[in-house]
Amino acid sequence: FSVKIKSSLQSFPKIILGIDPGTIVMGYGLIKIDGKKIQLIEMGVLKLAAKDDAYERLQKIYSKVCEIIQLHSPTHFAIEAPFFGKNVQSMLKLGRAQGVAIAAAMHTSLPVCEYSPRKVKQAITGNGNASKEQVLKMLQEIVPIKNIPAELDATDALAVAICHHFQEGLLAGSKPTAAKKKSAGSWDSFVKDNPSRIM
Repeated sequence: FSVKIKSSLQSFPKIILGIDPGTIVMGYGLIKIDGKKIQLIEMGVLKLAAKDDAYERLQKIYSKVCEIIQLHSPTHFAIEAPFFGKNVQSMLKLGRAQGVAIAAAMHTSLPVCEYSPRKVKQAITGNGNASKEQVLKMLQEIVPIKNIPAELDATDALAVAICHHFQEGLLAGSKPTAAKKKSAGSWDSFVKDNPSRIM
């Protein structure tokens, strides 16, 4: 009897919410996993006005994540971890944005997992230094995307969700392929490639 219950729980569809945090643009993506099938539920961005008070923007991020969770009832929450670099103020702002998103997930008792940008790119494309466009191209091979969003923060968030699914599916004996070493200029490259996420 206990074996049957376990089997039933394992086959139950899971919904993963992926978040690409930012103080100006926050991306989000939701996927449903049913067996081996990955289905895109929704993806989009929350745009925040730079003129708004920093704490007001954090409140909007928290509210949006709570709204998404209430609407779609995800079973897993995955978020991109911020880079560690020389620009302390930018790191602090991005870290706060990530923190309030995590707080919203924890408020609803969702399990939280963090993945570095390099880890996400490695999981999706096999290349930890892949561009946003390369990530998008590979995502289109993994899951049907009818309308490509104008802001690639949305597809980045989708990549985070799919990365989490792949990580959960790794066999016990598998070796993670993502590189753990970061180059000295990784933060500078991140800021250069993502100017809209930090202000």
